[in-house]
Amino acid sequence: MKAVQHDMTSGNPVKIILSFTLPIFIGNVFQQFYNMADAVIVGKFVGTKALAAVGSTGTLMFLIFGFVVGMTAGFTVLTAQKFGAGDMHAMRRTVAGASILSLIVGVILTVSFMILMKPWLIAMNTPPDIFADAYAYIMIISGGILAQMLYNLLASILRALGNSKVPLYFLILSAFLNIVLDLLFIIVFHMGAAGAAVATVISQGVSGVLCLVYIVKKVPELRMTREDWRPPASLLKTQIRIGIPMALQYSITAIGTMMVQSSLNILGSTLVAAYTAAGKIEQVVTQAYGALGTTIATYGAQNMGAGDVPRIRQGFKACTIIGIIYSFIAAAIVMTVGKYMTYLFVSEDVETIMDSVDIYLKCVGTFFIPLALVNIYRSGIQGLGYGLLPMMAGVAELVGRGVVSVIAAGQRSYLGVCLASPVAWILAAVLLAGMYYYIVKIDFKKIFPGSKAGNDI
Repeated sequence: MKAVQHDMTSGNPVKIILSFTLPIFIGNVFQQFYNMADAVIVGKFVGTKALAAVGSTGTLMFLIFGFVVGMTAGFTVLTAQKFGAGDMHAMRRTVAGASILSLIVGVILTVSFMILMKPWLIAMNTPPDIFADAYAYIMIISGGILAQMLYNLLASILRALGNSKVPLYFLILSAFLNIVLDLLFIIVFHMGAAGAAVATVISQGVSGVLCLVYIVKKVPELRMTREDWRPPASLLKTQIRIGIPMALQYSITAIGTMMVQSSLNILGSTLVAAYTAAGKIEQVVTQAYGALGTTIATYGAQNMGAGDVPRIRQGFKACTIIGIIYSFIAAAIVMTVGKYMTYLFVSEDVETIMDSVDIYLKCVGTFFIPLALVNIYRSGIQGLGYGLLPMMAGVAELVGRGVVSVIAAGQRSYLGVCLASPVAWILAAVLLAGMYYYIVKIDFKKIFPGSKAGNDI
């Protein structure tokens, strides 16, 4: 396998963005297979209640996974900037700093989440008939946080260097491994929901180890020296300043979805199962937005390092157009034929569950454009080195989800639960658009005096 790093500071922005985004999109879809395979196999071979148990932990999974992804992406923003500036020595120091910080935070997260999981499940009104399975599943996932951390950190480092294909290859391999292990642990060993969690952790660990082996053997730019492993305190502080807000951004979003899940849980395990299946269907098509966000973050960071403001603007514009076009296509799919994917997840009460799945998919599909803007502008602004500003959009999402979910819980309304996320997306998109306008029109003029920062937004 040939090592290919890409300088994103030259060439046609649209072509670069599309070629970089596609492997990440495919990789994100396969990453969804981890949890989707769990849901499909558990739902088919264990039952609807076991599916609801796995689904009821979805927001906690997002809290864990989102924190890890946000933090590792934030820690490697400087890596992309130094690579774009052509400073390989400084770039390697950022890799060392990201590795040290990720290990420390990973250990803290593992201990903290394992202590807090039971109280969280209780606070989220997890139905008693699925509590034991939900607790067993999420505790194993929590114990495997370092496996998640390893893959996501190394994948972020490779992407910072413009390589989005290699993380995809290893993710596809580990996704198939996850399916095989799911079948083995659930059907052969009868481990239930816990077996699905064990399969997920093992598969994530394998993908991380494969990335590590590849970097050691194939990426000379990342061959570390003893001096590289002594990053200055100022660098670590900068990485923390960018990385922790990015992690908290995902956490704030996760807290909002936990509030939604709490409102959903009081409606019973059947609607929890329907919401779970619908969420899995939605997550497959919306992975493109996360891929566009990752792309513009890397693109923006490299060009920020190169000091090319017009090129940064061109990248944001291209990503926005691509995201809007894709939104129309994705919405048409999920709002017409998406509900039929319910057959993948359940084998009992299919018609009842399918009707509820269709309600959810139509609610979210109508608002895919705001979701696209949230992912593109949040990640793009973070890639430019602004860690705190996007958190305000996260607070807006939290408020939106919180208010709607409280109303939905009071009315015991499934439709209200389904509308919580769209309301959050709209609020966040408006704020992020304003932030981007401020950065390009005002702040860039201070950072890059004499540039055409304010033109052609």
